[in-house]
Amino acid sequence: MKIQFEELNIASDSSFKVMLNPRMNDFFFWHFHPEFELVYIEGVNGNRHVGEHISRYQGSDLVFIGSNIPHLNFDYGVKEEYEKIVIHLRPDFLGESFVAIPELASVFQLFEKAQLGIGFGKETTRKISERLKKIYYLPHFEQFLEVLSIFQLLASATDIELLHAKPVENQYTKKDQERLKRLYRFMDENYQRKIEIDEVAELSHLSNAAFCRYFKKMTRLTFTEFLNHYRVNQAKKLLLMDKNVTESCFECGFESLSYFNRTFKKVTGENPLTFKKRYLNRG
Repeated sequence: MKIQFEELNIASDSSFKVMLNPRMNDFFFWHFHPEFELVYIEGVNGNRHVGEHISRYQGSDLVFIGSNIPHLNFDYGVKEEYEKIVIHLRPDFLGESFVAIPELASVFQLFEKAQLGIGFGKETTRKISERLKKIYYLPHFEQFLEVLSIFQLLASATDIELLHAKPVENQYTKKDQERLKRLYRFMDENYQRKIEIDEVAELSHLSNAAFCRYFKKMTRLTFTEFLNHYRVNQAKKLLLMDKNVTESCFECGFESLSYFNRTFKKVTGENPLTFKKRYLNRG
């Protein structure tokens, strides 16, 4: 299973970011980031995969995820219409004052528990849902106050589920994260051409054999498998921009149409044309 370090772009003058209906349902995105994440999804049944925890949610889900915990996008594979709100908070949200303010003690404890991953029950989810739907449209300072108010309510919730018995430890050291970011950036800039193992091994300051072992350990995929997954995701974007299958194939670095079709089906479970028609029919 590949994992990606996600670099979130929170404005320099803000401690958090609110996202309304980010659509990722056609893309497998197993990832992590230093920021805390509160995610709410409504209107569908789907999979909740946070760290080592895997379960199904029915109708809606509300989860608070701690810093650097690997997780899958909650809308992956969803075919129906749905609503989704995500709030990302800097790892130093409120800074040192967080600990010192008595009124925020329970919120601070909630953030500590977030390293286990926290799922909330139907009653709390119902109370929070309408407020989360409206928060995106508030001016920024009012958003900040509402974020604090929402987390105060979550901190007092009794219908919670801790997703792990002990804090989730991300296996990726800072050195690994920087190395993987460098590799992803290289892939993003060069996936349209043939990439040799020699190039990425040199970029990682490893021999070819050592790089192959390292990459498989980090992503659970060979480099070729990972690159194929990446190219298929890029091809999806082109297909959804109404490019034809042949254009999408060669613009994403595949050198053979038949190999592209086989790889696309292996990764997604359907061929490129079926994927494109299904998406367009939904529209």
